[in-house]
Amino acid sequence: MDAVQRFFEKQGANYSFHILMAIVVLVIGYIVIKVFIGVFRKCLLKTKLDGTVVGFLKSTVKVALYIILAIIVASILEVPTAPLITAFGAVGLAVSLALKDSLSNMASGLLILLTKAFALNDYVEIDNVAGTVKKIGLIHTTLNTIDNKRIFVPNSQITSTKMINYSAEENRRLDLIFSIGYDEDIEKAKEVLSSVILANEYSLKDPQPIIRVCAHSMNAIQIAVKVWVKSEHYWDLNFDLFESVKTAFDKEGIHIPYQKMDIHIVKADNE
Repeated sequence: MDAVQRFFEKQGANYSFHILMAIVVLVIGYIVIKVFIGVFRKCLLKTKLDGTVVGFLKSTVKVALYIILAIIVASILEVPTAPLITAFGAVGLAVSLALKDSLSNMASGLLILLTKAFALNDYVEIDNVAGTVKKIGLIHTTLNTIDNKRIFVPNSQITSTKMINYSAEENRRLDLIFSIGYDEDIEKAKEVLSSVILANEYSLKDPQPIIRVCAHSMNAIQIAVKVWVKSEHYWDLNFDLFESVKTAFDKEGIHIPYQKMDIHIVKADNE
């Protein structure tokens, strides 16, 4: 009996020691992880990554470190860790399958934020949907259309289709076509167009605007106008030129042709 009692006392003392060690490791590990996450976050902020990316990476690393700490503590308590690791793997697999689309969007969101394909307030076109970027989330990107509709575009769709960023460059070129009749003076029309462009506050003088005849259509001579403008004033210049050119053409007596239809009425002999 004494031997049995000493055995259990020894086993109890050993297990108490393991419990004490597990508590010490847990406390120290918690402190180390907290300090590491703080340093990790500061390092990420120095890289000028988007706040959403910083938060996601910080949370991911924190969860991974806590899982590792839990496995270490379990091994100190002599709890079999193989089933624990298998359980974590099974749970991770189940979650990844259940959230397959969300994880795909999340990965695409991280890719968008890291590559900086576009930024907030950029005007973009994604798969024939255009609008101003209001939010870049991990699951979807929010656009506001010109008529103030809010569109939520899944991030996976953005990375798998053609995307046009109209705000990426400081300047854009505005391409317009104006028509004049075949009887009009081409050089005079080009001079009028040039004066209208130079008088507009939004048109850039360098590079120089291009004003050239581009086509002989069925009813008109077509003159191409290519003028550079600051990206934020693209539509201002577009509307200004259409209005100002019509007014200037009318003032100078230059006619803009339009389609005509001649109708001939034939009187029948029996009437």
